[in-house]
Amino acid sequence: MSRFILFQRDDCHLCDQALAVLAEARFPDFDSVWIDDDEALEARYGTRVPVLRRSDGVELDWPFDVAALRSFDGTL
Repeated sequence: MSRFILFQRDDCHLCDQALAVLAEARFPDFDSVWIDDDEALEARYGTRVPVLRRSDGVELDWPFDVAALRSFDGTL
């Protein structure tokens, strides 16, 4: 399991933008979790996606940029 999880939706242009920022930052491997069709995740993340969560439970809401990702990761 990765240190990070990106919560996202299918066909989400903000999620696509977040993925581009993650790629630009050369962010370490992360798992993707789609909240569609999961009532609990939908209730928690509904309009907040994309959301990046660290293994310690700290979350980074969109919008974020490369600098925010570096600070969030602490190792970039």
